[in-house]
Amino acid sequence: MTATCVILDIGGVLEITPETGWVQRWEERLELPRGTVHERMHDVWRAGSVGSISEGEVREQVAVRLGLDTLQREAFMADLWAEYLGTPNEDLIDYVRGLRGRCRLGILSNSFVGARERETALYHFDELVEQIVYSHEIGIEKPDLRAFEAACASLNVRPADCLFIDDVAVNVKAAQKAGMQAHLFEDNARTITRIAAHLDARPLVPRRAPIT
Repeated sequence: MTATCVILDIGGVLEITPETGWVQRWEERLELPRGTVHERMHDVWRAGSVGSISEGEVREQVAVRLGLDTLQREAFMADLWAEYLGTPNEDLIDYVRGLRGRCRLGILSNSFVGARERETALYHFDELVEQIVYSHEIGIEKPDLRAFEAACASLNVRPADCLFIDDVAVNVKAAQKAGMQAHLFEDNARTITRIAAHLDARPLVPRRAPIT
């Protein structure tokens, strides 16, 4: 027996996450050349996304590398999380909530240490889907095919029975390469239509040859 499945990304799909310009504001405040923050923090951001550094260590490195005092560090991290978490995509979340019981539901997200705790507290994604696979917890980011394999394994479903939804084209292509069906998120209306089509699809039953 097969289980139809829908797996969604978080940032840019379940969360609306426009750029807030917080990094540029901090560079201006600290009188740093444009691009300095990402240049100094690049390896820390990368480590945080695959869980090879703790949230506490991230905070320490932010202070050391940018020369921030305690209050500045806390304000910097607050700005980081404000953009990261964005606002909930309520219409899509409500639609997905209505799918419970009709199909298996999961999340696959390129994430950062501390994301699960904050997104659980704010948006209760743990109540929306059955399984959430975060890159910082499995040590693998999309578009690595192993990330999609981990998501399917967490739900005990076949890739071919899954529809994956992401707002990044390279991740959509990778999901297809992993054997999943995939949809590039552009807006709620088209995404909901695509999910509905996936759930309504039925395997074709070969017709028997007429008896002669």
